[in-house]
Amino acid sequence: MKRKLKINIITGIADIIMAFLIMISWFAVLFAAVGDAASGTHATGGIGTFFYICAGITLILHIVGWIKSKKNEISIVGHVLGIIGMACFLFTMFLAFPAFVLAILAAIFTLLQKNK
Repeated sequence: MKRKLKINIITGIADIIMAFLIMISWFAVLFAAVGDAASGTHATGGIGTFFYICAGITLILHIVGWIKSKKNEISIVGHVLGIIGMACFLFTMFLAFPAFVLAILAAIFTLLQKNK
């Protein structure tokens, strides 16, 4: 009987949302920086922090999902890809494209929940 874990479904959905957020992150930060330069505000740090917090939450979900999947003998490939992708994004936003690709792949493999 194939087991399904709720944490894997939640993490897969979080990966899809995070892939979208990673896709728009450069544009949001760039537009915030231009707005800061034009009006003298300080919104860029807050915008960047939002994306980093979302990536951190997704990273935590992947770590928890990895542990639970390993205990239930479900493939951990999606979680490993997700951990690498979120770590890349948390390291620097310059790695947004590899993180975007890894988030999509992580969502696919995490939602499959293939038994070993």
